[in-house]
Amino acid sequence: MIQALLVDDEPLARDELRCLLEDAGIDVVGEASNAIEAMQMIYRLRPDVVFLDIQMPRISGLELVGMLDPDKIPQIVFVTAFDEHAVKAFEEHAFDYLLKPVLASRLNKTLARLSKQNGAAPDYNLIAPRQALRQLPCHRHDRILLLPLDEVDYVVARLSGVYLVTQDGTEHFTELTLKVLEEKTGLLRCHRQYLVHPEKVAQIVLGETGGGEVITRAGLNVPVSRRFLKPLKAQLGVLL
Repeated sequence: MIQALLVDDEPLARDELRCLLEDAGIDVVGEASNAIEAMQMIYRLRPDVVFLDIQMPRISGLELVGMLDPDKIPQIVFVTAFDEHAVKAFEEHAFDYLLKPVLASRLNKTLARLSKQNGAAPDYNLIAPRQALRQLPCHRHDRILLLPLDEVDYVVARLSGVYLVTQDGTEHFTELTLKVLEEKTGLLRCHRQYLVHPEKVAQIVLGETGGGEVITRAGLNVPVSRRFLKPLKAQLGVLL
């Protein structure tokens, strides 16, 4: 059975689509009202398909797709109130799209395609925003927030997840992967588990075993492995 996640900031729109999907025998495994919730649920629930509203506050559906790890992205069916001419720009690259209000007859065509599809998902990078991420979605205690990239000194990946660390040492959990952060923020890889903000680097202290550590302008210590020391120095323009 196909498992679906619904992402829309309008509860009524989700209710209507869920009823149509359930009538068609689709297992709706979750619903999200914003992109940050959706990202968490995509990685946790691993749905076969996400029915994704394009127009949402703060982070749009297209922006969400641009934040997802390409290796973990499910099929995406965009749901939009745009007219047909507006969706032509991404039509050939998305798996499918539905116009609001969603009609059962049109949805059934999408579901038929999902049942027959085989292979990798389309290259959503062709339609997702390509500009660097400047606002990073994260969780802090009972809050969900967008943390400006300029406030991040470094990023660390642990078994418990990926954390954005600010200059005072505060850690913010994020669903963004190191791969996405490295490719779309300008943060530099200095270790298999660490990225550092290039503008926050004060100095690099060399170690005896070929590695070292970055000292940030706020006095935070970030490890640098031997493998990444030379490329890091080259990217920073450091002569040591």
